[in-house]
Amino acid sequence: MAEALRTGPFPVALRTALAARGLALNRVQHRLAQRGIRVGVTSLSYWQRGIRRPDRPESLRAVTALEEVLELPAHALTRLLGPRTAEQPVARPYRTVLAPASALEALLAGLEAPADGGLHTVVHYERVHIGAHRELLFRDSHHVVRAHRDGVDRYLTIHQGDPGCDVERIRVTAVDNCRVGRVRRHADSGVVVAELLFDARLRTGDTAVLGYRFEDGTGAPSDEYVRGFTYGGGDYVLQIAFAREALPVRCRRFTRTSPGAARTGLVELTLNAHRTVHLVEPEVRAGVLGITWDWD
Repeated sequence: MAEALRTGPFPVALRTALAARGLALNRVQHRLAQRGIRVGVTSLSYWQRGIRRPDRPESLRAVTALEEVLELPAHALTRLLGPRTAEQPVARPYRTVLAPASALEALLAGLEAPADGGLHTVVHYERVHIGAHRELLFRDSHHVVRAHRDGVDRYLTIHQGDPGCDVERIRVTAVDNCRVGRVRRHADSGVVVAELLFDARLRTGDTAVLGYRFEDGTGAPSDEYVRGFTYGGGDYVLQIAFAREALPVRCRRFTRTSPGAARTGLVELTLNAHRTVHLVEPEVRAGVLGITWDWD
């Protein structure tokens, strides 16, 4: 282990230290949680296999705590990571994760939104409610974001209704720690963009916890819900709840490389006794992720 810690690379040193201490990843996760550090078993597995690198501030804090959990000298693992990558995450253009991009870009231009909104996701939990007529009735979001530049005072949230929706009847409500600012709508595409305003400007590294709801119920029967991520990183949880009168016969999670691409990575999901299905994605990658369902 001493040799691995001296020469690295980081994945080899981490694997060696875990083996030497005889700790399974779920036990490591538990001990990190006792220290107030939240990291998924999947992330720990990716780090030790070299699939992903812990570059983000919260990930680096987890590596520092790992040194304590694994009884290693201070900086034994963090020094193997070398210089940190840039604080500002690299974003994909909206056109690569949401269609029609031209409608969204026009709405964002109307709000004078900068290309980089200055925020990235730490944790995002969404609960989507499908109504008795198979319509997307409403969706609730609880969202933790972190500023990667100074002066950020708002978050722009985007909703796209199903075909035939009436954007003038779609409503956005601020539930927690924000208030609704300007709202822009594009009838042909069903896209609504709303400002959620903070009480104060954030500094680099500050976090904000937001709660908000979109009430819809105006579109055609829904058969999928997707979320486009322009930034990678952060944890995402999506739960779909179905009305008792409208239960699907099959549900699957999927990914897409772009909005118009075919679904890939299809995985069956089981509808539980509470009429919900869900997915959990730790440290999401930029792209498109969602759940689809068949009615009959």
